[in-house]
Amino acid sequence: MKPATYELSVTRLIEVAPEHVWRVMVDRLAEWWCPRPWMTEIERLDRHAGGESCLVMRGPDGEIHRTPGLVLAWDEGHRFAFTDAIGPDLMPADPFMIGIWSIRPEGSGTRYKALARHWTPEAMRQHREMGFEAGWAAVADQLKALCEGRTIS
Repeated sequence: MKPATYELSVTRLIEVAPEHVWRVMVDRLAEWWCPRPWMTEIERLDRHAGGESCLVMRGPDGEIHRTPGLVLAWDEGHRFAFTDAIGPDLMPADPFMIGIWSIRPEGSGTRYKALARHWTPEAMRQHREMGFEAGWAAVADQLKALCEGRTIS
């Protein structure tokens, strides 16, 4: 029996080759990671499974949201995944989600998918109520614009 999955996701078709999308995803992550006018600072991102991550999102009114975690997967050219359930030095943390970002060829372009998996239906509902659809859709649009050489609005 397959366990229950509490997932939220967004996808976009990006009209450039997967290799280009991947490079933008990982090399320009700070430019697309959170909805504008918020900005992202990458404190740490070990590009391998088991590595540490820490992304800091800064809001226009001085808000700071620091997210330390663990890199669960780093499949070069295809996907990466983080969780906030495990912090630096493998310390347990209050789990909220596992985030998985992946790409695959589709037609003449690339299918991008961002997936948030939650431990409980309550956590998924909380994420939805926090604005998952609008926020992650804005991020997907920012990534698409960067990849396709358009200005992010």
